[in-house]
Amino acid sequence: MVGPRRPQFVLFGSSIVQKSFGNGGWGAILADTYARKDAAVQPSLVITYFGGNDSMKPIPAELSSHVPLPEFIENMKKIATHLKSLSEKTRVIFLGVPPANDEMIIQFYGERAARSNEGGRIYSEATLKLCQELEVKAIDLWTIMQQKNDWLTTCFTDGVHLASEGSKIVAKEIMRALEEAEWEPSLYWKLMPSEFVGISPFDSEGNNGTIINSNM
Repeated sequence: MVGPRRPQFVLFGSSIVQKSFGNGGWGAILADTYARKDAAVQPSLVITYFGGNDSMKPIPAELSSHVPLPEFIENMKKIATHLKSLSEKTRVIFLGVPPANDEMIIQFYGERAARSNEGGRIYSEATLKLCQELEVKAIDLWTIMQQKNDWLTTCFTDGVHLASEGSKIVAKEIMRALEEAEWEPSLYWKLMPSEFVGISPFDSEGNNGTIINSNM
């Protein structure tokens, strides 16, 4: 039996995206939340993240992932424009650069570590400004994550990559963006139809989330 097509979310970016399926990552949270959900358009959503590596300070005479800010902005503009052109129903969200724990970065990567919280802020703000100009939805992770009182000690595994607490914030903000977006059809999970509801007496989605008793 073939059921309805499930929503396809494409996560596009650097190691923050790569690692989003480990350590209770935000990619895994999204995959779990959207299990058994239906969608007719493929892909339904593209979530894009770049900027952290680009923001690293250039190191003379060494290989570096640094991309000058004007070039980074132009690259992001090309990516956003291409994604928007895929389909009228393909939705796009850009994630701004998250904050970083400078002391933890030095602890893990040494004094020559080129990544910094301030560098991330600059590239995050550039991303948000570009998205506003292009009318692309964006999430200001740099600001939002630092609103958590203990963000420095709970949100990272190495000062850069996200621990489960950091990933929970990312997933929560993506869900918030999807709930608030005036997109038709909606991609907010509670408003999407589910496959095979009620086929088990223990289906958590049957009968408004209560356990179904087939003898009733």
